[in-house]
Amino acid sequence: MEAVLKNLANTVELLAVAAHSCAVNQWDKQTVSRAFHWAKYCEHIYSRFHTNSTIRRVMEKQLQLTNQSLRDAIPAYSEVSFTDLPRCQHLLLVRLLKNPELPSSVMRIFFETKSAVNDAPCEYEDIRGLCSHMIEHRSACKVLSPVSGASAVGADAEVQGEMLMERLGALLSQNTNPHLAEHFLCSVLPLFEGTAQHLCLVITAALLTPKDSATQTASQDFLLDWLLKKDNVLQYMCSLLPSTLLKDLAKEHLKFREAYCGVLKQWASDMKYSVNDGEWGQTSTDPPVSFQNITKHFQTLFEACPSMRASTEDELRALRISNGDFDVRGLSVWGDLLSAIKGQK
Repeated sequence: MEAVLKNLANTVELLAVAAHSCAVNQWDKQTVSRAFHWAKYCEHIYSRFHTNSTIRRVMEKQLQLTNQSLRDAIPAYSEVSFTDLPRCQHLLLVRLLKNPELPSSVMRIFFETKSAVNDAPCEYEDIRGLCSHMIEHRSACKVLSPVSGASAVGADAEVQGEMLMERLGALLSQNTNPHLAEHFLCSVLPLFEGTAQHLCLVITAALLTPKDSATQTASQDFLLDWLLKKDNVLQYMCSLLPSTLLKDLAKEHLKFREAYCGVLKQWASDMKYSVNDGEWGQTSTDPPVSFQNITKHFQTLFEACPSMRASTEDELRALRISNGDFDVRGLSVWGDLLSAIKGQK
């Protein structure tokens, strides 16, 4: 029993290091793997002894002593109770996410998709599978929660979006160098290449995470500013997301709805009229966007922000005039777009 209590105390101290110590900047994948194995060990001893009242009291006493020692050493320390032990791996994950000193090379593991796990077997396959399993577990909890309701982005994307916000919040609140947060995004989000729709859903989930603190607001603003500089990602989002999510994003973020409107005008400006087909079309986006879809996108934008309709129509009217102010179909995409939009009122 003495060895069990010592291992329990060491693991609780490990959780404190994960949350508060700059020593994690020296951690590598193998170190993180060992840390998660110790967290799993605590979950195991909980499942084995939680019904044994005598052993439980001894373990609770050990936790009290360890918590007191850590409180004296770390003012911001969060205690670990006996009832926390069955979710010890989750606690470790969250505390690492919130520690700005954790290296990006380790962070990548937490955001790898299942396809990356399956396609890249290596020495650390166990921790990759573990993190993927934890995401699936947290997703299942959201799906089964009677109060959360169905997630519009999907449970997996919602969990990863929350992880994204937790990490950005840690980097932005405890570090004055914004390049670290940008480096994190540029390091992690390419993991979703080849699964563009999931990438869009993760970013959407992060931007729609309820703002319950100034840190959360700052994280969303930073992510949004980063997104607006990544024109290809922004266009993917506008073309792949369902209208309900685009409407929610436009309602929530002024910068997004302005950028969304800019993307629609960019798509329209790239269109050519086919006399044979009697339609406007373009091939500059992947996937291509039809004239009808651009019209629907504008309608989505106006439903999210009705006040944008008048100013957008004025802008389209000015663009039509600059093209010669022709009122004949096929001569100006702006004129035809303006007519289509007005017809949707």
